[in-house]
Amino acid sequence: MCKRGVFVVVFICLVILARAQQYAIVIKGGHVIDAKNHINEVMDVAIQDGKIARVAKNIDASKATQVVDAKGMYVTPGLIDAHVHVFYGTDPEHAYSNGTLAIVPDGFTFRTGVTTVVDAGSSGWRSFPQFKKQVIDNSKTRVLAFINIVGEGMRGGVYEQDTKDMDGKLAGMMARYYRDYIVGIKVAHYVGSEWTPVDEAVKAGTLANKPVMIDFGSSDPPLSIEELFLKHLRAGDIFTHCFGQLTDREAVLDVSSKKIKPFVWEAQKKGIAFDVGYGSISFAFSQAIPAMQNGFYPNSISSDIHVNSMNAAMKDMLNIMSKCMAIGMTLQQVVQASTWNPACEIKHEELGNLSEGGVADVAILNMRTGKFGFYDYTGYKVEGTQKLECEMTIKGGKIVYDLNGIVTPLVISNQRTMANDHEHQ
Repeated sequence: MCKRGVFVVVFICLVILARAQQYAIVIKGGHVIDAKNHINEVMDVAIQDGKIARVAKNIDASKATQVVDAKGMYVTPGLIDAHVHVFYGTDPEHAYSNGTLAIVPDGFTFRTGVTTVVDAGSSGWRSFPQFKKQVIDNSKTRVLAFINIVGEGMRGGVYEQDTKDMDGKLAGMMARYYRDYIVGIKVAHYVGSEWTPVDEAVKAGTLANKPVMIDFGSSDPPLSIEELFLKHLRAGDIFTHCFGQLTDREAVLDVSSKKIKPFVWEAQKKGIAFDVGYGSISFAFSQAIPAMQNGFYPNSISSDIHVNSMNAAMKDMLNIMSKCMAIGMTLQQVVQASTWNPACEIKHEELGNLSEGGVADVAILNMRTGKFGFYDYTGYKVEGTQKLECEMTIKGGKIVYDLNGIVTPLVISNQRTMANDHEHQ
């Protein structure tokens, strides 16, 4: 029998076997961390029809088409990176809005356990349809978006300073029309002393029943974040770059006293979420270390990934999570801040958890031990003994990344196998 005939027979047998099995995938022996369901122990996870079928002890592996050996590893919901820039394009003058500073999502998500990203204002209320067609509709990664209150989005320069292009009504209408994709409104990069961007964004968020994410400050003198938190923002709004320390924006921690400012505690109690939004220069150990020593932890961890930040101190979500562990957060805290918390912030509670019947987005992480260096943009370095690494990512019940072939049997795609057969005939 020719190789192609053998392949057809094997393929048919696999199809028959798959139909006879109760589960498509069973993940065996991993330490499951699921904040929503209060799971933090060794358990098995079964997947069928793109959903979490069961989370329990000792699921029968013989009932699965494929088995993943996760012993000694951590099994978490697929990570949610709630601040990215993925409106990639070819125009170098468009910055993050159909420009060359944004990245293609699928190339940098699955290999780090990320299954969902939220573009943070790269597109605006005017350019979002193009972003959807160009990026969202062509990505295996689940791509959602905060749209910019500026109609053109993050084109840089004068485009992001035009208050006449900041229209709360039109932004809110766009968010309502694309409600399944737009999770909120973004304010960023405004250097003026007016509150127009914030107030128009809040108007849009109120109209669409969506949160507002604030990348605040480039004003001279800086606008008051106390006034921002207590007079302009609502419960559920998000303050990103929460550990930034720059001269043109007010910080949440007083560096002289090394204490979190009292009104910041009040804002968090009010319901404002504090997001890392690491970026290139928006995370400083001089803020993050004493903040955590004060007991102030970020509600969510996000990368602010783009061409520059990914090659600097930030790198990726797992590096940030490892860095946060090195300065005071537990593994359980960083997983919750990268899964369930951001899911709640963007009002997509169907994500970020391993509830039975829910979407099967799963990250399987290995914890490397050794000596690791974590630094910030100022050059300050912290040494850690643990570093997270992604072993496998499952998106919608399908394995989309497998670092070391930990699934049995390994299934090679039909297209690749037939191509190899053709080459050798």
